[in-house]
Amino acid sequence: MNDCSVEAGTARARTADHLPPSLAEIHQSVAVPRGGHWLRRLLAFVGPGYLIAVGYMDPGNWATAIAGGSAFGYKLLVVALLSSLIAMLLQAICARIGIATGRDLAQLCRERFPRSAAIPLWLLAEAAIVATDLAEVIGTAIALQLLFGLPLLEGVLLTVLDAFLILWLQHKGIRWLEAFVIGLIALIAGCFLAQVVLADPAWGEVLRGYLPSTSIVTNPTELYLALGILGATVMPHNLYLHTALVQSRATRQDEAGKREAIRFASIDSSVALVLALLINSAILITAAAAFHVRGQTEVAEIGQAHALLAPLLGAAAPILFAVSLLACGLNSTVTATIAGQVVMEGFIRLRLRPVVRRLVTRLIAVVPAVLVTWFYGESGTAELLVLSQVVLSLQLPFAAIPLMIFAGDRQRLGALVTPNWQLVTGWAASLVIVGLNLWMLGSLLLE
Repeated sequence: MNDCSVEAGTARARTADHLPPSLAEIHQSVAVPRGGHWLRRLLAFVGPGYLIAVGYMDPGNWATAIAGGSAFGYKLLVVALLSSLIAMLLQAICARIGIATGRDLAQLCRERFPRSAAIPLWLLAEAAIVATDLAEVIGTAIALQLLFGLPLLEGVLLTVLDAFLILWLQHKGIRWLEAFVIGLIALIAGCFLAQVVLADPAWGEVLRGYLPSTSIVTNPTELYLALGILGATVMPHNLYLHTALVQSRATRQDEAGKREAIRFASIDSSVALVLALLINSAILITAAAAFHVRGQTEVAEIGQAHALLAPLLGAAAPILFAVSLLACGLNSTVTATIAGQVVMEGFIRLRLRPVVRRLVTRLIAVVPAVLVTWFYGESGTAELLVLSQVVLSLQLPFAAIPLMIFAGDRQRLGALVTPNWQLVTGWAASLVIVGLNLWMLGSLLLE
């Protein structure tokens, strides 16, 4: 590296020290008790992990879980388990980076990488957020159609109104937003618990589904669905979002205070992701018990699954299914909005009012959804849902690899640098996910 590059990097670092944090309106806004029982301090950190967990159960994940359960029963539960373990590790690393550096991933990318790399990373991150939002638009519109008989086109247009819900929640404060998200997650969990009870699965087979099976590797179709579940699990925007959200807690800025904050934030995200695993497992278990055991092995679309639930499990099942889908769509749109704010402020230091940012992102997602719904109907929205996941797959390497680069950056993290076992496992997991996503993308392009 030449002297000019070093001087430029040093200048950027000095300037960055005086930059306001992303999400300045919530930065260190949640008080953390300085003494008392450790449980009181832990509870102060509960919240960000649940906003992250939303990305692991959004409507974009439903299709692969339904298809996997209907086609292969409980076999792919082990893939859901593996995906969640990888997610727990990566999100724990996100929490460490955000707390140790006082920067989110987007800010770090701007500071560390040259402009020629930072701008493309920003554009790719924005594309991923729009793709995520596209999945929420379609999922919410399908839920409105299933619950109220609303035409898909009208449902897509109505999703624009959620901007005002998010604006109100953000105005109330981060704790209100977290409570809203946790409440919807509890509703989703309750709906799927009821559906699993109605489906009455063979619990011995369910438990065996969490054990590895050689057929996942030897059966091409089974492998493809397994890759779909794994590839749709780690959402790129979650890696940016978590590094910013953990800074909403007013933690002590000495090493001991940061270590405690990292520990509690990691517990928060891990517990939330266990709940996400249970919900994703419930989707797959319901599909396996309702469809696979009855010979319905080609159920792959959300609407198709809803239509088949009533004759198989009773009138309550499709209502619970649609309510949980609507809750997932609303939840996911909240976190996608905040992630968009983090990415824009971190990469290009452009601050927009939350409602403006929300409307811009949502309108970008609504336009293709409206066009496809208008010209191709329900089948077109199903294909658009798949396309949104492909876009996310393309973007994932450009979020996961920078994350792991910063995870081992001793200059920025100092004594809080990521432990070696997490670095090795994190790099291996990131490269596996990247490879599988590229493999899946190549397979789609060759079809």
